[in-house]
Amino acid sequence: MKRRDFSLACGAVVAGAALIQPPALAQGKPPESGVDYVVLEKPAAVEAPVGKIEVIEFFWYSCPHCNVFEPTFDAWSRRVPKDVLVRRVPIAFQSDFVPQQRLFYALEAMGLVDKLHRKVFAAIHVEKQRLDRPDVIADWVAKQGVDKAKFLEQFNSFSAATKATRAAGLQNAYRIEGVPALGVAGRFYTDGTLAKSMERALQVVEFLTASVRNGR
Repeated sequence: MKRRDFSLACGAVVAGAALIQPPALAQGKPPESGVDYVVLEKPAAVEAPVGKIEVIEFFWYSCPHCNVFEPTFDAWSRRVPKDVLVRRVPIAFQSDFVPQQRLFYALEAMGLVDKLHRKVFAAIHVEKQRLDRPDVIADWVAKQGVDKAKFLEQFNSFSAATKATRAAGLQNAYRIEGVPALGVAGRFYTDGTLAKSMERALQVVEFLTASVRNGR
């Protein structure tokens, strides 16, 4: 979902579904710089240790396209090579996105991403709940069997605030204008528009990680 489109109706889910369908492209044609992906003018910060290749998925819980892409990305992330470190980074195009950023970082700190990440998407896009305010978010998390006080401690923590600030820095470094989007090794960027689908964007990411691995 593009920055300018984030407030559009969730009917865009239909369009989002198209983003993960493989396009009819020439067989064997390698991804091209400036066409299928962009090389960052200035490298972005990475958190991956030496010997690891960082891949970032930029997302927003309320984005219908991210909701559609999540199962595909989740399955892909579980079968990457051992030298690939996958991270999710929640974006904030404006201040009222921040509660959902803190939601993700609180879940991450509590080790609950695997359990609740997909449920957040379902709550918003299937159950049509508005998880956009701290009080509503905390009540929803408590209904999932999570200690509300412990969640709020993480939600309001300095750590969550710091991670949200770092996310904003990465968002700017990669020049994110829409989500879902993918960053590789602090050097490369691709998305469904460039790659012609989010499924092919993952193929582009595989090409880029191989290039980094081979020292190119």
